[in-house]
Amino acid sequence: MKKNSNTAKLGIALFMFVLSISISAQAPFQFNMPEPLKCTDKKCLIELVDNYFKALVAHDASKIPFAMNARFVENVDSKPIGEGLWQTASAVPTTFKIYVPDPTVREVGFLGMMEEQGKPVMIALRLKISDDGFVNEAEHLIARGIDPRNMKYLQTVRPGFLTTIPEKERMKRWEITGIAYSYYDALIMDNGFLSPMADDCARRENGSPASNSGIPDNETDESPNYSALKTVDQLNTNMMDYINDIDNVRVFAVDTETGLAIGFSHFRHEMNKKTFPIYNVPGVTSREMQMPAFDLPAAHVYKISKGQIHEIEAMGFLAKYMALSGWE
Repeated sequence: MKKNSNTAKLGIALFMFVLSISISAQAPFQFNMPEPLKCTDKKCLIELVDNYFKALVAHDASKIPFAMNARFVENVDSKPIGEGLWQTASAVPTTFKIYVPDPTVREVGFLGMMEEQGKPVMIALRLKISDDGFVNEAEHLIARGIDPRNMKYLQTVRPGFLTTIPEKERMKRWEITGIAYSYYDALIMDNGFLSPMADDCARRENGSPASNSGIPDNETDESPNYSALKTVDQLNTNMMDYINDIDNVRVFAVDTETGLAIGFSHFRHEMNKKTFPIYNVPGVTSREMQMPAFDLPAAHVYKISKGQIHEIEAMGFLAKYMALSGWE
């Protein structure tokens, strides 16, 4: 019996040794006892984002204080930390960077340009910090294959996103949040009046000027030139009737000092209807879109001041129709 007991103990010890090696190989960052973050201000959250990108490019997740139970989702796909962009990132964001730090909810959003395997990609990032100071959620949205014609719009950030709003003119966090959410209502209801968009409100999508563009008709591939319309007027044409629904809408970070809000969402396009009516465009009564069903997970950063949206920077990527969010 003693021999069997010793054999059993040896077997258990060997099993635990192999298990420890296996766990360490899968997630070494979880076992280096990182110091918790004390992010109580915007500066700390911005530094966290910068350090996160440095860690991505170094392919070393141990440089970030992840919680033991941290979750990571990239392009609506749940992955182990250390996979995805952790293996392919090649250069950190440089000149095109928009930060939306929100110490109130211990979350930070980011939208910018970086490199993956030497090629430019647009990335939206969400990081959430737990009450005990560890990163417990990380989310990437990555748009690859950016149209080279749009790269000139992705070199520097529009000034409006970088300016600070005078203290007396700053809106409440809940006011900014509500206005940001209203934009999704305007999209899905094809009614620009449902969201308070200023006359100067301009939207860009993956760098492409999408509304209030100022691009002449003879310089665009689209006829009519919907991108030249004011954002409110554009939505009132019904041109976005092909959007069936917008799921998983989350305006998760707001910076009251800059008037910025960032939201992630999931656009659904059933595409059963290939032709739909167009209103308020002289000489145009319908629009045709011959496309299969698809989803568009997206990120939007809004510049909101004096009760109106003045700038929208958006990005997104194609996904299979009715794809899950990755957070199920």
